Amino acid sequence: MLKAKIFTRNIRPYVEEELALARSEQNFGNKAEAFAHLENAHVLGQASTRLHVKVHVHMLLWAVKQGNIGEFFGQIFRIAGAATKTAFGLVPHGNTGGANVSPFKAMPIKPNLDTIIKKARSNEN
Repeated sequence: MLKAKIFTRNIRPYVEEELALARSEQNFGNKAEAFAHLENAHVLGQASTRLHVKVHVHMLLWAVKQGNIGEFFGQIFRIAGAATKTAFGLVPHGNTGGANVSPFKAMPIKPNLDTIIKKARSNEN
């Protein structure tokens, strides 16, 4: 349990940075770029229940702003899964979190995000 808390503490600034970039892009009307930052935040934070749920809530809000009903309902399902499955490690690593991909599909992690995750994990001890 302690390792999970340490990981959350270590990865949080990177997740928050991606969420801030998503908000900025959204404010400029760049919806695709905003969602790309949400996807990055998801990959970074998906091993932390708190951050995983938080990112899916932000994706849900993005869907509301876009009027994207498919993404909205996809995020409802993913919020429930993130809240109940993350603590048990039942997350498909690298999954970008949007309704456009299966919530069960593992995906390759971008090298820059993988470096950040490894750094956050190396500081768990």
